[in-house]
Amino acid sequence: MCLPPTVPNTGSDLKTESRTTLVAALIDKEKLPTKGEIKAAIPEECFQHSVPIALAHVVRDGLVIAFFAALAFSCLRVHDMRAVDVVGWAVYAFFQGAALTGWWVLAHECGHGGFSQYTLLNDIVGWVLHSALFVPYFSWQYSHAKHHSKTNHLMDGETHNPNSKDDVVDAGYVKIAEAIGETGFAGFQLIAHLLLGWPLYLILNASGARRLYNGKPITSTLDHFRPNSDLFPPAWGFRIFLSSIGIALAAAGIAAATFKFGARAVAVYYWFPYLWTNCWLVLYTWLQHTSEHVPHFGDDEWTWVRGALCTIDRPYAELGGFFDWMHHHIGSTHVCHHLFSNLPCYKAVEATKHLRAYLAPKGLYNYDPRSTLDAMWSVAKNCHYVEDVKGVQYPKSIFSLSKKAN
Repeated sequence: MCLPPTVPNTGSDLKTESRTTLVAALIDKEKLPTKGEIKAAIPEECFQHSVPIALAHVVRDGLVIAFFAALAFSCLRVHDMRAVDVVGWAVYAFFQGAALTGWWVLAHECGHGGFSQYTLLNDIVGWVLHSALFVPYFSWQYSHAKHHSKTNHLMDGETHNPNSKDDVVDAGYVKIAEAIGETGFAGFQLIAHLLLGWPLYLILNASGARRLYNGKPITSTLDHFRPNSDLFPPAWGFRIFLSSIGIALAAAGIAAATFKFGARAVAVYYWFPYLWTNCWLVLYTWLQHTSEHVPHFGDDEWTWVRGALCTIDRPYAELGGFFDWMHHHIGSTHVCHHLFSNLPCYKAVEATKHLRAYLAPKGLYNYDPRSTLDAMWSVAKNCHYVEDVKGVQYPKSIFSLSKKAN
């Protein structure tokens, strides 16, 4: 077993604990509680869906989005901009991007069956909301389900599956790191993940699994748009087609808006917030599963419960918890979300209270109380690769391979 750099406090004092727990990795996998045992600690009502509450969340997010758009329309110029307009549009893009992420999270809940108990309603709402944000709904539903079924699995895990030592050496990342230094490379990691990570994942399956769903090696380019992409089983072909139809309709709507209102108006009202939404969705997946103190597992060490328990909860308490509220607590209840992905997000806060009470005394609840910026910088600076794809592997800094660290 590859041990972490330091073993953190595994106590249950979540207010003072400065590092996440590691017991899920250190305990023999056969001694971990079962999913059923963990579920028994959560009241049954936390698993009950409500269509009115679910739809109310869609409306709530829509009202916030409309408010930000109306405020920008009333206060900011699109043409003949002055400095105050440029600053105003930048602020608008940031907050509108956060607001749109609320709809993104709800569509993601639809894909899990966590929005309502009705599959058809979930798929209609999810397809509409995700398509509006240029997300191929059914395609991502499939690959994201694999992310949940193989959490922190070094061979089959989806999204933010860490590079191996050979990967970073062969790609020349060590030389890049030496050239730009530790701080520069951390900045490069932030840009690569938050700006380019999402489109590269959809188009090239970057940071995806190391083998196909059927266990076969990857021999072709994988993407989320072609019905015959090897990323999906053949039976999913029609659903992948529907996903791409949704993207095409969204593109047509954007094109029509551009023709009617102009490219600049569409850019400031939609495209710049859209980029912030992409940043948020990548950030959540990245931070909830990546830390130098939380391992990834090879075939020989991985189990479903062990992988799920190596998910991390974070507070996202900035601006009085606005982001956590706007995003339906997806980051602060992510452990619960990975253990029970069809549990309604509007019940996740209550469920997490019971889950934490059960897991924390056993040292099985991963919580990192640091600010979002602090955690983001730490991960960008320290988590670049793992030694191998076997056993228990902790992320390391690329500068452990370099002779030149600033």
